This record gives sequence, structure tokens and C-alpha cells, in this order.
Amino acid sequence: MATEPFVRIRGLEKTFRARGESVEVLKGIDLDVERGDVFGVIGFSGAGKSTLLRCLNRLESPDAGQVIVNGVDIASLDKRRLNEERRKIGIIFQQFNLFDAGTVFDNVAFPLEVAGVPKKRIKERVDGILELVELGDKSRCHPAQLSGGQKQRVGIARALANEPELLLSDEATSALDPQTTYSILQLLKEINSRLGLTVILVTHELDVVKCACRHMAVIEDGRIVEQGEVRSIFMNPRSETARQFIRIGEEFVREFSVQGGDSI
Repeated sequence: MATEPFVRIRGLEKTFRARGESVEVLKGIDLDVERGDVFGVIGFSGAGKSTLLRCLNRLESPDAGQVIVNGVDIASLDKRRLNEERRKIGIIFQQFNLFDAGTVFDNVAFPLEVAGVPKKRIKERVDGILELVELGDKSRCHPAQLSGGQKQRVGIARALANEPELLLSDEATSALDPQTTYSILQLLKEINSRLGLTVILVTHELDVVKCACRHMAVIEDGRIVEQGEVRSIFMNPRSETARQFIRIGEEFVREFSVQGGDSI
């Protein structure tokens, strides 16, 4: 007997309205993500991938459709139930979104304080998470004292504070250099393995999907045009967006190789 996907999206629609104009961003998204998977959603800017992610914890409210996470339809919850379910969903942002005036400890502790967790438990939890993300010696530092990669590790630690079941990554490596990006992706894979979290990454970076994800979906103009195993899609892309990403990646490698050869 087949089990239900951990994340199940059906008929998801979202339109933004401003100054009398409407922009249809999501146009009937259907998507399944299995429990414990590291799942990538890739697309060009404006394709709708970040809006899709924000609908998963209802930072954006869908206009239509279902967003079911572990059997709960997020799109239909009242405010009280939504707050309860949101604690089970962590999110990592591209621009870190840290409190500059607070220490690393303060930033990670914040969601636990909001949830009313006792101070002793907060300290135990935060100390443990900081060790997990290899920042145990940075708890008293402020964000200005950290590198970009360290700031993102704080963001990851904060997203893990409430012991979520689902971890969302919204272009979390876009502001980082390639070496730091790789270290962050390795950390996310380790977290997935050690904690059993389901992880969904949205990105416009081909290497992120290749490095970190087992399955992926390709989003184009507000629609999922392809989904499946990463290896299968890279070997036999069916959508124009996937073919463009692969072609751009190959052209970059060729150009880099030529430049490297000229410089020797």
C-alpha cells in the first residue's frame, strides 16, 4: 500500500494584485515530496519558485488549491492552528534576516522565546544546535563579526530551533561564494541525514540541485513542467527550462576551461 507524500500540493494558484493590475504567479501547481527527501525546485527569476515556497508555510496565502504537509492542509488553517503548524516548518532566507543588535545565541533563541520555551531548555537547545552547525564558539558574537557562510549557518540554526519536520531553503546560497555554498549544502545534507528532516530547496543555481538534491521539479511561468530524479532529468531533460539550465552550465564550464588554459 502506497504511503501519502509528506508534502502534497494540488491545484495551487496565486495572483498578486496592485494598482488595478493582476499578475498570475502560480497557475495550478501539483507537486509531491516524500518524507525525508532533499527536493529541489529550480527555475529562472520570476518563474514563481519563491512564491511556491512561501505558500508552504503560508507567508503567502494561496488563492486556490491544497498545501498538505504531513496530513495537514496548511491553506485551510485558522490563525491559531497555523501558528502551531508553522513551528514544524523552518525556513532559511537568502539575506540571512538576522537581528544585528543580538548575538548569535539571541538570534537562534528568538523563535523559542516566542514559543514560550523555558530559559533552561532554550540554552540547552541553542547550545546543541550551534554545535551541530559548527558555531559553538561563536554564540556571543554579533552578525557583523561573522562571514557570510557563518551568518547562513546562524540562519540554519534558527530554522532548526523549534525542531521542525520540514526545512525550506529560499535561495539560501545565492549570496555565497562557491566554496561556502558547497559547505552549506553539505551541512544541509548532514542535517537531513542526522535529523531525518524533509528539505525543500528553491534555487536558480544548477550546481545546488546537482550537489544536494535527490529529486527535483522544474518550474516555468508558474507551472511545474518537469519533476523526477535529479539524475534522470539531467540525462534526459524534457522541458525547455531544464535544457536551458544544462546548456548554460555547459557553456560556463567551457568558457572557464578556455580562460584557465589561456592563463597558464
